[in-house]
Amino acid sequence: MREAVEKDRGRPAVRATGLVKNYDNVRALDELEIEIQAGTIHGLLGPNGAGKSTLVSALSTLITLEAGTAEVAGLDVSADPGQVRRRIGLVGQSAALDEILGGRQNLVMFAQLFGLSRRDAARRADELLAGFGLAEAGERPASTYSGGMRRRLDIAVGMILDPQVLFLDEPTTGLDPRGRIDVWNSVTAIAERGTTVLLTTQYLEEADALADRISIMKSGRIIAEGTPTALKRARGGDRIEVTGATASEARAIRTALVSTDGPEIALDEDTGVVTCPAAGGAGDLSAVVRRLDAAGIVADDIVLRRPTLDEVFLALTEKEDA
Repeated sequence: MREAVEKDRGRPAVRATGLVKNYDNVRALDELEIEIQAGTIHGLLGPNGAGKSTLVSALSTLITLEAGTAEVAGLDVSADPGQVRRRIGLVGQSAALDEILGGRQNLVMFAQLFGLSRRDAARRADELLAGFGLAEAGERPASTYSGGMRRRLDIAVGMILDPQVLFLDEPTTGLDPRGRIDVWNSVTAIAERGTTVLLTTQYLEEADALADRISIMKSGRIIAEGTPTALKRARGGDRIEVTGATASEARAIRTALVSTDGPEIALDEDTGVVTCPAAGGAGDLSAVVRRLDAAGIVADDIVLRRPTLDEVFLALTEKEDA
């Protein structure tokens, strides 16, 4: 299977067009379209109720659609759901582990439920424990695992059949920073081995750190898509923020930076922050420092800022609400 994944790298692992799903009077998916390239991590962002979990459920054959077509791992989700399920892994928001059993016992149990022989199940369990950094804890009850360890074990269950596509629905919700980093490392390693990952998350820095491309959902539709860098650039370029210690100093900073043919310089009277565009990046930062030195001004703070994914997300979703 891994050879097939490598051969298909660069081709769509997921392709969906015109997906519609209704729940009573709510349209959870509204003519949704999405395409995910094989061997990549694709982030799916959106506010609560955007339809992220519904999309994952539809692509993983858990629910039926009113309209549209979807292909996962080259197979039609509606026409051949059994074969699709053999090619995917699904890790939901809640861990599906037996807390009494040890990590290895959990993996062996699930592997046998997936149809592996006891011998193959034991071999696969050992491989996954080693791959997810859980070998030393393999015999301990899952109830003794930290949140991050439990989540990695849950993801390992999703990888038992070495899927071509892995769906991760908010895998780090409720984890502390250490646990989240451990899960991030596991997800990165999975993608590096060739598995396509669709990651839904409400943590924007998570998508920024992990995803090759990001789709932003709102009201059952994709409202924006691109690489993290492209989405942030679309929001606006780099900017320099200079903070004055007093209101009068902030006004003096703005005066020193304004030029007749230069970019617009904004002053926030409440915070004392002067903001100017920085198309030249660090070079513009040096120029600002020189101009302040020439004017005899020592700023309280000066920093080069780049647009964040949080700003992109808020701007797009607020625009949709307007």
